[in-house]
Amino acid sequence: MSTLEHLTVVRHPLVQHKLTLMRDRDTPTAVFRQLLREISQLLAYEITDNLAMTTRRIDTPVCPMDAPVLDGRKLALVSILRAGNGLLDGILELVPSARVGFVGLYRDEKTLEPVQYYCKLPSELDERLVIAVDPMLATGNSSVAAIDLLKQSGAKDIRFLCLLAAPEGVARMKEAHPDVPIVTAALDERLDDRGYIVPGLGDAGDRMFGTK
Repeated sequence: MSTLEHLTVVRHPLVQHKLTLMRDRDTPTAVFRQLLREISQLLAYEITDNLAMTTRRIDTPVCPMDAPVLDGRKLALVSILRAGNGLLDGILELVPSARVGFVGLYRDEKTLEPVQYYCKLPSELDERLVIAVDPMLATGNSSVAAIDLLKQSGAKDIRFLCLLAAPEGVARMKEAHPDVPIVTAALDERLDDRGYIVPGLGDAGDRMFGTK
């Protein structure tokens, strides 16, 4: 793992191995989906590393003890549609009690600006840790727009989890939301003239769902 200001890159060998398989253009859709599910769980360990804790009195088969448990309201996972759902499923296996929200954004192919078409969020976001998930942090425009919506809905403690990030997207997020830390599996080289991450892995949504 390496940590820069505002950005944590998880360099665990399993994360990097699975990411390489996902980058391979010959990896089939079903395998790509499964790898994304697996890698999301590994990234989730990192982004939830410092959740608030308290203790609860329990009885083990041997004796009573004060045992550690999560404190506060259930965390909220917010998927940035549609590709965010690929990360969401894996994290929910680790944190099945999490509340789930969805922000629907698509990128205008000409302007590269986000267009919102859907937003459904859990209640009491001001009292929850909110983790927004999207596989690709490219231009950062969609991510910034999603975080804008979360803050407008009351969220105060927000983290962003992605599979890949481009320097341009990291800079855009830092400029707009310096209080939102980013956890990713890789910081790639740059964006191409279409706004795709290089070397990247193509369009995560298309590869996940077998669409063009």
